[in-house]
Amino acid sequence: MRLLDCHNFHDFRRLAKRRLPRPIFDYIDGAADDEVTHHRNTQSFERCDLVPNVLRGVENVDLSVTVLGQKLAMPVYCSPTALQRLFHHDGEIAVAAAAAKYGTMFGVSSLGTASIEQVRRQFAGPQVYQFYFHKDRGLNRAMMQRAKSAGVDVMMLTVDSITGGNRERDLRTGFSIPFKLNLGGVMQFAIKPMWAIHYLRHERFRLPQLDEHVDMSGGTMSIGRYFTEMLDPSMTWADVAEMVREWDGHFCLKGVMSVADAKRAVEIGCTGIVVSNHGGRQLDGSRASFDQLAEIVDAVGDRIDVIMDGGVQRGTHVLKALSVGARAVGIGRFYLYPLAAAGREGVERALGLLRMEIERAMKLMGCTSIDQLSRANLRFR
Repeated sequence: MRLLDCHNFHDFRRLAKRRLPRPIFDYIDGAADDEVTHHRNTQSFERCDLVPNVLRGVENVDLSVTVLGQKLAMPVYCSPTALQRLFHHDGEIAVAAAAAKYGTMFGVSSLGTASIEQVRRQFAGPQVYQFYFHKDRGLNRAMMQRAKSAGVDVMMLTVDSITGGNRERDLRTGFSIPFKLNLGGVMQFAIKPMWAIHYLRHERFRLPQLDEHVDMSGGTMSIGRYFTEMLDPSMTWADVAEMVREWDGHFCLKGVMSVADAKRAVEIGCTGIVVSNHGGRQLDGSRASFDQLAEIVDAVGDRIDVIMDGGVQRGTHVLKALSVGARAVGIGRFYLYPLAAAGREGVERALGLLRMEIERAMKLMGCTSIDQLSRANLRFR
């Protein structure tokens, strides 16, 4: 199977599975507990039908949106994800390059493997910095100041990860950071030698956002232990309000799922929220993001930018979220599988296919701009 044989999300997933050692594929592919929420995220779109209009003159379609003060050429952005150089040796740089080609926003995680400064130097497009709230308040302030100095456009605080989700696939494979091979997984890596060759021949794996503050040299630290031991479960709305004031710019909360929390985000001065259950990787049994979107848009959509992520696998999924009222849609696994499959070329192909799907669906819906999408074009079963 080649990259040119990939025409949709599932094709990229299959190619990534062929090329990645099993522990790393499972880290991307897996979710919490029984992975029910992970699957519901996509299934929720199937309970919503599109009702198209015809004869509307759709020769030219404008896919641009403005969200969090950033003008995007398409209504989809690459949500920040961790550890990308494990999936492909070019990691975040490959994803940032693809996002820049398609004129959309890209995010660097505090668990990213490229520095925010490196990405900012190489790419001028809209950039998000996603970070977790650590027990070390000095570390939190230092990370925010570093992002400000680097010229990051949007600060995005993940609020649904004060402790690690129960990701049993990772427990079975021993997946950990910093990444080190172990005897239990050696056969999985032996049967995928090209991954190991690329990993060893390229830049040393590191976490540049954290390496000045966190000593991870004393052996492996599991993903779950990182969240449990370093992140602060005592974080409150008062803490976030202080960070919003200190940042003094576009500040977005990722992981908001209730109307009450959405209203609090408005009250403390956030400019955006992401309706997200972390791809089903945290609280299994949580409501699907798309199912929860409408009531949050109805409550705060006129006062704050509401974004959604989770389960997006098709351009029509994007249209459904936008029709409900999301300003933009974030993708994660949608670009991580292509990254693993073929690096920058893979991500560019995935974004290009998604853009064509959105444009085609817009024409078939009888819409020439995103603001023409509305719930009038939806029916829920």
